[in-house]
Amino acid sequence: MLLLALDSSATASVALGSYQGGTLTVLAHRATTDTRSHAEVMSPFVEQVLAEAGYRGRDLDALITGTGPGPFTGLRAGIVTARTLAFAWDKPLYGLMSLQALAEAAADTARARGHQKFLVASDARRREVYTAVYELTGTGYTLLDGPTVGSASQAPHLPSYGFGAGLYPQDLESQEGFESLQPDAPSLLAAACRLGVENLSQDTSALYLRESDAKVPLARKKALGS
Repeated sequence: MLLLALDSSATASVALGSYQGGTLTVLAHRATTDTRSHAEVMSPFVEQVLAEAGYRGRDLDALITGTGPGPFTGLRAGIVTARTLAFAWDKPLYGLMSLQALAEAAADTARARGHQKFLVASDARRREVYTAVYELTGTGYTLLDGPTVGSASQAPHLPSYGFGAGLYPQDLESQEGFESLQPDAPSLLAAACRLGVENLSQDTSALYLRESDAKVPLARKKALGS
């Protein structure tokens, strides 16, 4: 199964992977640490990973997009790119919460450190974090709570993985080695394969968790009565 994953919930990243016999091989990936250039890089990243691996869009079996939570503009860039490509190539598109990528990247370490329950956190700006709580199972992990958005001081006191935890070590039990971890497309691919792509939702609605800063202006009052 040839899969393409896109995530722009924090940084922007794209990964192409082959999933065969229960094993995922990442064939090519691209990422940027810039949190403000998502719209400019997503399409070129897709073109680059396909070219590097020697495939075309129509060779794909499915696409996966991270659905957040994340900031409005950046998150939309990845989702819209994925929707457009899935339509153009006539391929199925699945949505997966972006924090699942953090859980996938942290789960093995959490198990090794004896953290049966753990928290993942990404930067929500405004001095807040997006969080979710996971619990290890015999074969992986399961979501217990979230996603939520709020101040780090309000988050559960659990071992915490991700860039959001690294920002607020005074409030979260930030785990060494994971202070810069962001949701990314390779980890999103791995999470999707662990869950079973066929079991994923085709709902790609964005998880914003809070209202936009942009507001529709109210109608202006007339200076003179009619």
